[in-house]
Amino acid sequence: MRNIGDILPVLIASGILLAGNGLQGTLIAVRGGIEGFSPTVIGLFGTTYYLGMLLGCRYGPQVIGGVGHIRAFAAFAAIAASAALFMILVIDPFMWMGMRFATGFSFAVLSMAIESWLNERAGNADRGRVLGLYRTVDLCAVTGAQFLLPVFGAASFALFCVVAIFFCIALVPVSLSRGPSPKPPEVHGLLIKRVWLLSPLAVAGCLTIGLTNSAFRLVGPVYASDIGMDAGQIAIFVSAGVVGGALLQLPLGWLSDRYNRRWIVVLATSGAALGGFLLSLLDGSNVTLIYLGALMFGAFALPLYSLSIAHASDLVEPGEFVSVSASLMFVFGLGASIGPFAASVVIEQFGPQAIFTYTTAMHGGFLLFVLYRLRRRPQVPTVQRSRFTAFMRTSPAIFRLARKSRDE
Repeated sequence: MRNIGDILPVLIASGILLAGNGLQGTLIAVRGGIEGFSPTVIGLFGTTYYLGMLLGCRYGPQVIGGVGHIRAFAAFAAIAASAALFMILVIDPFMWMGMRFATGFSFAVLSMAIESWLNERAGNADRGRVLGLYRTVDLCAVTGAQFLLPVFGAASFALFCVVAIFFCIALVPVSLSRGPSPKPPEVHGLLIKRVWLLSPLAVAGCLTIGLTNSAFRLVGPVYASDIGMDAGQIAIFVSAGVVGGALLQLPLGWLSDRYNRRWIVVLATSGAALGGFLLSLLDGSNVTLIYLGALMFGAFALPLYSLSIAHASDLVEPGEFVSVSASLMFVFGLGASIGPFAASVVIEQFGPQAIFTYTTAMHGGFLLFVLYRLRRRPQVPTVQRSRFTAFMRTSPAIFRLARKSRDE
């Protein structure tokens, strides 16, 4: 990468896409409640999104390899925009589930296109910096877009149109980019059994994170709405969790590189469980405490994904990193396809605060498993460990970029 201009069009496109997708996740949960959909149905919107993403991660490389990056990007950005508009034209839970599935598949392909493009444009000495820029764009886009919710409101069609506009506008910088199209992303086989034998802790961690973080992200707005928060407060609540994760991701990673990584996983899991427990006790009368609870939950829960992959990476053989990491992403996707539905059922049966009783139980169970694994296997010597890398849960192509930045 000679200068930032080489990747600027792709970063702009990714920021616009991530802003639209982040906004849509919150919007659908809030608008679903306005339409009278039950929490269980709203949870299924999250489930179908992640099922679509799982399939997209599986078949995306073949799609991009068949038609090229620009055509694949244009096609699936158009599908995602159309899905957003269909949801306001036909307000029906089954239609919305189908559109969420299509959106999940589309974003898996779109993420692969962007990440393989970044990988191609980045020089060997710049990959870590490119990965950091990409994560910064993700954080800023998702956080900033939340505040469009109080501006436009969830009750009208306007915000669905804004989401569709985001997806369409993202086509502009990619379509006008003058650089050559990159090579298609590599296809990596899944090694689920191998990963389980290698690191049961990493598998259990990614599954737990899928079960809990997806519930917070896609059903958390239902909790916030049900306890009486308005649109502006819901935006702050969701953003607090995202910002919290960004604040502690690198400090926890730094600690995990210097001390027993599993004890840092214990620390993060305990913090996530405590944050969820505190939120489960709040009834909405003190909004400031709820914001602080969301900040604490996100600060400890979101980094667990990267910590789990880092632990597995300490144990992999040379050349296995991408396949092992992609397998862990698949495990995360399985958990994420269950988490929103499970959390919504709990809300419907026991009330809005029960979502955080659910996350606390999941984190508590994982904490016990980590303590058990600490007794079963000695720690990996520091000299044999890989370097911590903060990962986005987007597509397996991110691991190709990260692998090269780690190996430099």
